[in-house]
Amino acid sequence: MRLPFRSDPAHPFQLVKFLSWSSLLIILGCSFFLIVVIGNYAKKTIMEKNREYALLLAENLNHQIYQRFTLPTVLGFGRIQLRHEAQYEKLDQVVQSTIHGFKVLQLRIFDLQGKVSYAMDAEILGRSGLAGKAVSEAEDGDINFELIRKRTSWWSFWPLHLPERSYILRTTYPLRTEWRLSAQDSQEAIIGVLQFSQDITSDYESIAYFQWIIAVIVLVSSLIIFLMLYVVILRADKNISERIKEKERLERQLLQNEKLASMGRMLASIAHEIRNPLGVIQSSAELLAKKGDGRQDSSARLAKAIFEESQRLGRTVNDFLDYARPKQPKMAEIDLFDLLNQTVRAIESEAEAKGVELTVEGDRPAQVQGDSDLLYRAVYNLLTNACQAIGGQGRISIQWDGPTRTLSILDTGPGFEKNLRDRYVEPFFTTKDSGTGLGLAIVEGIVQNHGAELELGNAPGGGGAVRIRFPQ
Repeated sequence: MRLPFRSDPAHPFQLVKFLSWSSLLIILGCSFFLIVVIGNYAKKTIMEKNREYALLLAENLNHQIYQRFTLPTVLGFGRIQLRHEAQYEKLDQVVQSTIHGFKVLQLRIFDLQGKVSYAMDAEILGRSGLAGKAVSEAEDGDINFELIRKRTSWWSFWPLHLPERSYILRTTYPLRTEWRLSAQDSQEAIIGVLQFSQDITSDYESIAYFQWIIAVIVLVSSLIIFLMLYVVILRADKNISERIKEKERLERQLLQNEKLASMGRMLASIAHEIRNPLGVIQSSAELLAKKGDGRQDSSARLAKAIFEESQRLGRTVNDFLDYARPKQPKMAEIDLFDLLNQTVRAIESEAEAKGVELTVEGDRPAQVQGDSDLLYRAVYNLLTNACQAIGGQGRISIQWDGPTRTLSILDTGPGFEKNLRDRYVEPFFTTKDSGTGLGLAIVEGIVQNHGAELELGNAPGGGGAVRIRFPQ
């Protein structure tokens, strides 16, 4: 199994890309972890502040109730009886004036038997069973703070706007006298239990907003840094890949040149040995064939066969020599349409015999810089290949596009296989049962020597497409 970060010679930055993505994920993970830690610390701090704030409010309530209600009521009535309307209204006035502006949602005062002596909600006055554990602990002198959350999901922390009363702080505080009632008392006596609730949602909303700001800043800054680094990596990877491809191309070209050099030396030594006797055989066979014109005997047929095969062998030798010793083009301005018409006339009889229609299309002028003999050879080879590829009746369209200076040869054959397009121009590679496999290699050499580009592909409607793009 291939690892995702395994080094690839063609893409040396794959490991760096992997590390970049990993670093981004680690940075984001650590950042969000810090955000949660900071948020929890902020919530803890806010909670401590609200507890201190609630404790101050409870102490103030204790003081106001004792000074403004308990003492005057005891002195005026002799005892506290909240069932008495005047006493209850007096206590309610003291409480309301004290908690005004402090976001108190509910306030209750329990007596030492656990009954509700005072409440902002008059319906629960005198009820028992509402005092919980916190009230029992307050009767023993303990102060209790309880956070009540209406939304239990941790996702409730993230919205920027929380519904009211999402976070409520309930404080339970023992109401005391402010001095010892007798010499035997060691501390102020507990005369009841005060319990009130405050809405602290706005504080948690501020924390959520603060965390969102930090998260957005961290995310945006991390993405900007990562994108800048990644763009640099991509550009460097692209440059290295192009250099590697160029190096491979040069290596292939060097190898091909070495093959050419060795083949040129070999063919140079045997060229005369082959071509001289081959020329004698060909001329003799041609003479015998002409003498036997009109006769149907075996000698005439043999002479004709020898002549045709010697011609084929001569073309093969010429292919090897042209590939081994490519000629440098003698550049001159030529009319491409004249060259195309000349090539069509040369191959027209062979095409008609196979049922192939040849057409030349395009607007004049078509002036290019090149060697007419070499370009003729290249176009002739391409047309011959197209005829052989069609294999029967079909059509070959030769098109010239002046604005792009592109010569296209389109045929109705099977076309080029996509995965073999780079191999078609390799020397000695062929998909046919016969031939040397040098035709397209020679064509590519001629095209490149003219500063043009050879492109092998398929026509949009099917069939092969060969394009030669001349320089502007």
